Amino acid sequence: MTSKVSAEVGLNTKRTAVRLTGLPLLYLSFQTLGIIYSDIGTSPLYVLNGIWPASGPMPSNEDIVGGISAIIWSLTLLPLLKYVFVSLYFGTKEGEGGSFALYQGLYPREDIDFDADRTLTGESLGKGPSKPRTLKEKSRWPLLLWCLFGTALTMADGIFTPAVSVTSAVAGIAVTKASVIHDIIPISVAFLVALFVAQQFGTARLSFLFSPIAFLWFLLLIGTGIYNITFFPGIFRAFDPSRAILLFVRTKDYDLLAGVLLAVTGCEAMFANLGQFNAASIRMSFCTFVYPGLVLAYLGQGARLIHDGEPVLANVFYNTIPGPVNGPLFWIMFVFAVLATLIASQALITATFSLIQQVINSKAFPPIRMYYTSETIQGQVYIPAINWILMIATVVIVVVFSNLANLTNAYGFAVATVMMSTSLLLAIQMYYVKHLPVIVGLLYFFTFGFFDALFWGASFKKVPHGAWVPLLIGVILEIIMVLWVWAKSLEDRFDGKNRMNLRHFIHQTPKHGENYAVDEDETSEDREDISYYILQGSGEDTSDKYVDEKSGEKKELQRIPSCAVFHKLASGQGVPHTFVGFIRQWPALPRVVIFLSVCIVPAARVPVDERYVVSKVRTVEGFYGVTYYIGFRDNFDVEIDDLIAKICTLERQLNPSVPESFLQQIRSVSKTATHIAPHYHVVSRKVNTGAISPIVNYLRAMLIESVYRRLATMFPETANWLTSADEIIHVGINAVI
Repeated sequence: MTSKVSAEVGLNTKRTAVRLTGLPLLYLSFQTLGIIYSDIGTSPLYVLNGIWPASGPMPSNEDIVGGISAIIWSLTLLPLLKYVFVSLYFGTKEGEGGSFALYQGLYPREDIDFDADRTLTGESLGKGPSKPRTLKEKSRWPLLLWCLFGTALTMADGIFTPAVSVTSAVAGIAVTKASVIHDIIPISVAFLVALFVAQQFGTARLSFLFSPIAFLWFLLLIGTGIYNITFFPGIFRAFDPSRAILLFVRTKDYDLLAGVLLAVTGCEAMFANLGQFNAASIRMSFCTFVYPGLVLAYLGQGARLIHDGEPVLANVFYNTIPGPVNGPLFWIMFVFAVLATLIASQALITATFSLIQQVINSKAFPPIRMYYTSETIQGQVYIPAINWILMIATVVIVVVFSNLANLTNAYGFAVATVMMSTSLLLAIQMYYVKHLPVIVGLLYFFTFGFFDALFWGASFKKVPHGAWVPLLIGVILEIIMVLWVWAKSLEDRFDGKNRMNLRHFIHQTPKHGENYAVDEDETSEDREDISYYILQGSGEDTSDKYVDEKSGEKKELQRIPSCAVFHKLASGQGVPHTFVGFIRQWPALPRVVIFLSVCIVPAARVPVDERYVVSKVRTVEGFYGVTYYIGFRDNFDVEIDDLIAKICTLERQLNPSVPESFLQQIRSVSKTATHIAPHYHVVSRKVNTGAISPIVNYLRAMLIESVYRRLATMFPETANWLTSADEIIHVGINAVI
């Protein structure tokens, strides 16, 4: 068993939401303008033409008032009420948001007991309390499928947001120079490539540049909006919600909602980006600056459309800029529109990074290399592989969807589906997590779910006209994540069931006349079955044996003067099953065997003297359990000398009279330390499902052995940790799952 000596480290191993007040909160709120709100802030570029295309008939004055009313009340009901005043209260304890965060609130990850994780012996291995099959537990997989679909579509949104926003802004140049209309796509692609290349600088640095631009963009929207309202002050009738209702009663045109939906694109980024900032900063900036600015901008556009008529309809945004076309203000707005749309793309890119971080940490996605870009906020990450995939996909989408109308059709469907996913999961959380009366959850779902369903129905009609693309992307991502969750859970279950008590696997025979130490939690039954002994500083090689699993025969193990660091892939008591494979392939036991668990703490850096916490196995000499605490900005770098110093300190604590020669032996063998990277070679087990068993077993074997196994090989969990291949031994063992 592990020793009961526990080291006190002043580290909080649980990540919590960022809490700021005063000037730091004000500064963080300012940063949100450049990272979160540029998406919804650039919607005025294309919303009115999304409702009334330039190729269509001119709407009546009452229809225009009704359309602006629908936009204003959509902004009020969804971004303001649903997301700012409700959703932001439902982030995880770590401060994360988005669909997957809502699922984690319902089914939180189990806290890891790192003291127990360092225990290599124990009598409760493989025995966990079975969870009762309540309605909540029975709903786990259906809700997981639903929330993963919402998460996948948010990622798809990260492709379409840059495509729609940048193309819409660049299209404004055709208002003054029609000859360059065919150059819009190449210009857009050049801007997008530059944007994705800049992602490596991190959220904090980008927001330092982006936020002032976004701030000026909203000021321009507010200024032009107020000026344009003076052309037709009657546009304030749009605050009457009945005008929006009468629009649909009068026109009976349900498709208009698909255009109105474009006004709220980006509201899902407010929740998904929660981990990049915090709820207070997002709430403050939207209520005091973004929402009033957007309302004034749409009121101004509606007023000018009514006043100037059909000449404005060709491109409502650029044709309602005060002053002459080609005038100074026009080009100022054009430049800021392009810059703002590039920044708008940032909102969904960073949201995608946050979501990928969540699903990786929850073992719902293959582990991909992540770089933490902030010294204070763990949620601010850069994921190179995802960044380049997004860039390629976005460029392809822009080139293929050369028609902006089809591009906006595809864009709206992803947004509407994510909003529906959020409403359902929020309603369930209200009852199970916040412990509110069930009627509250039902009222919330039927109220906001009704509006979400209206938008979703309108956008679903656009599937044949381009919306099938985000649907296809979402389905592909859903399949990958569901496969990974399913297969990884089977592998972890195999690992948990096959963990072994070290003293039942490796035995040491005491010499006559020598005493042995006994663990404090050792049972009398254990003492009758097995003899133990501890080297009292003799430094002599011992005669060890291990029990062969198949024959039950005890085989000799030669102790060799070396040190092995065995990386544990999953938490839990006992020796991982992969260690059995190591002993079988290399029937020799290093003098010092270290089982290393990794804990990334919610601090940027961890002092060197606090990184290692060590426990010793008293009943088998030379075995240690170690927890390696590192900050999210620390490089994974196991310094053997520092670790051995901790082990020697522990040896002195356990036996103050330990000879220096014994400690020197430990130090000497550590000079040849080898890292052992274990992995499971998964094999599909046969299941009996009756007449369809051959088909089920064939599909099961194909998914586990041909797909999951290859993905697990391509994305090993240790790839982000270990660097020098010369110091690594890869050990594989079959896992029938």
